[in-house]
Amino acid sequence: MEVRLQKFLAEAGIASRRKAEELILAGKVKVNGVTVTELGTKIDDKKDEVLYNGKRVTLSEKHVYIMLNKPSGFVTTVKDQFNRPTVMDLIKGVKERVVPVGRLDYDTSGLLLLTNDGELTYKLTHPSKKVEKTYIAKLFGRPDDKNIQEFRRGIMIDTGMTQPAKLEILEDLGKYCVCKITITEGKNRQVRKMCDAIKHPVATLQRVGTGEIELGDLKKGAYRYLTEKEIKYLKSL
Repeated sequence: MEVRLQKFLAEAGIASRRKAEELILAGKVKVNGVTVTELGTKIDDKKDEVLYNGKRVTLSEKHVYIMLNKPSGFVTTVKDQFNRPTVMDLIKGVKERVVPVGRLDYDTSGLLLLTNDGELTYKLTHPSKKVEKTYIAKLFGRPDDKNIQEFRRGIMIDTGMTQPAKLEILEDLGKYCVCKITITEGKNRQVRKMCDAIKHPVATLQRVGTGEIELGDLKKGAYRYLTEKEIKYLKSL
């Protein structure tokens, strides 16, 4: 069956579809021995040989879905150019090649999904789906009602205006407060930038939910496979 090359790479668990497009444009993919840099290229997944960085790419027979409680101090990438610890160092018991769904920045901990299901990765990271991501943040100071309304309207950060978000005060600690923050996008360091914009910077940040999938009591640095119910829910989004 003919499929677009970037879709094939995503389904094989090489990268998300958008990242696969970058790999193609960078000349890192060959089809039948020829380097391909055209995004519209289609292949026959039964007949054509696809190489990524010189290694043959094949479709995974089994899709796996993993939840990791990412500690701070790890980057959300398969390999880091600066040799920093990556989330892949925490899931060494997984035989299948999986990739992170979206990202959590170096200093942020919490729920991170990983899978070799390229279509699900594409779905969960596409802006049009507006999948909610929920965070528990410890902020300097205490946001007031005006700040909460700013979150609801959207806040201007360096990449433009954010989509409407939610900010709820959970606990006042004097110098700090604990908040629950919910966004529907995945822009780089978005929660931190939004909090900077209202003059209440983040002290600590943990993602605790993606849609209805919750981190629960999973220990920091540990991972588990998603349940059938959780997988069905994600595919229904």
